[in-house]
Amino acid sequence: MISLQAKFEIAKPKIDIMKRIGLLMLFLSLLVVASCDKDEEDEVSDRFELLTGVEWESESLFINGADASGPGDLLENFKGTAKFNKDGTGTFGAYTGTWRFLQDNTILEIKTVIPFGEIQLPITLETDIIELTASRLKIETDFPDFDNPGETLKIEMTFRAK
Repeated sequence: MISLQAKFEIAKPKIDIMKRIGLLMLFLSLLVVASCDKDEEDEVSDRFELLTGVEWESESLFINGADASGPGDLLENFKGTAKFNKDGTGTFGAYTGTWRFLQDNTILEIKTVIPFGEIQLPITLETDIIELTASRLKIETDFPDFDNPGETLKIEMTFRAK
C-alpha cells in the first residue's frame, strides 16, 4: 500500500507542471491581447496623423455626380483649404467647426454652422472615409435634399495634400 506521503510526492510534479502550463497560457493570452491593442492604437494614430499632418486642398466637390463647387452651388463654401487640427477643431473651406472620428475611424464627423437665409443652421456631416493617404482624402455622405423632402443628395468630396 502506498503511503500518504508517497501519494503526495507523486502528485506534486503533476501540480507543478499544471501550474507552469497555466502560467504559460496566461502569459501568451496577455501577449496576444497586448499586440492586438497595439495594432488598433497604431491604426488610430496613423489615421489621425494622416488627417492632421497636412492642409487639404479641395479637388472635387460633387453632388449626385455633378460639380457643386461653383458660384451659388451647395458646396461652394467648402471649396478651398480644409485643415483638421489635432485638438478636434478645423476649417473646412469658408467654414469653421469641429471634427472627430467615429466607428473605428471609418467615419469622419464634421460639425459646422452654415448661413441659411437670415439664420445660422448647425449641420453635422457624418462622412464615410473612402480614401485617406498622405496625399489624398476622399469622403462621401448622404445629405437631406431640402427641395425634395424624403430624398437625399449623395455628396462626394475629394481633397489633395497641399
